[in-house]
Amino acid sequence: MIPKVSIIIPFYNCPYVDQAIQSALNQTYPNIEVVVIDDGSSMFIEKIDFFRNRIIYLRKENGGTATALNEGIKTAKGDYIAWLSSDDYFLPDKIEKQVKLMIEKNTAASFTNYDYIDEKNRVLVHRNGPRISKPKVLYTEMLKYNAINGCTTMIKKTIFDEIESFNPKWRFTHDYDMWFRLLLTGVSIHYLDEALVKFRYHKNAGTKKYAREIQLEAAALENHYRPLLEEYIREHF
Repeated sequence: MIPKVSIIIPFYNCPYVDQAIQSALNQTYPNIEVVVIDDGSSMFIEKIDFFRNRIIYLRKENGGTATALNEGIKTAKGDYIAWLSSDDYFLPDKIEKQVKLMIEKNTAASFTNYDYIDEKNRVLVHRNGPRISKPKVLYTEMLKYNAINGCTTMIKKTIFDEIESFNPKWRFTHDYDMWFRLLLTGVSIHYLDEALVKFRYHKNAGTKKYAREIQLEAAALENHYRPLLEEYIREHF
């Protein structure tokens, strides 16, 4: 049987959640489950009702995206975990192409490029992410900034048994923390050079509303992890 992929969608008061869910259900890859974790929402919950018989829906007390992702990972039955923010969406062949890459490369994690879009799904920037030619490039890019968009990733579920799940301490940069930990543990993260995700910028986007908090958290992570990453690069490349 082909591997199963669990698409986890954390949701908190997001008006685009129906587009995210529909894009997950529209995948050309035949063996998926869609897990929506409602992180204590008070708005737009009705947008999920249409999909209830086609998804796994769980509601929890508000605790932030890291806690929602962790709940989704615990619930997931898939061999692979994909994360989709409720204001973004996947292209139909995203999962299919990524599973193919991971099987061919025998890798435990991967990510892709993405398009930057606005509130009306218009592309603002095509291929907004970095283009990573080989593994060392990813390590050196991570010395400069967070080079991996979380919603482009796919990770073997067994990885989360070996490495601690997303750390809720980092309310806005839990993904950045995770990528550092994966790289320092020696997990191979392969890059697929296609824009298979639409990453949305809008007035209530967390990256805009919490820009200062993100900046402070990112600085703390970089101060801790970059010396470790530099040492890893010296020893392994």
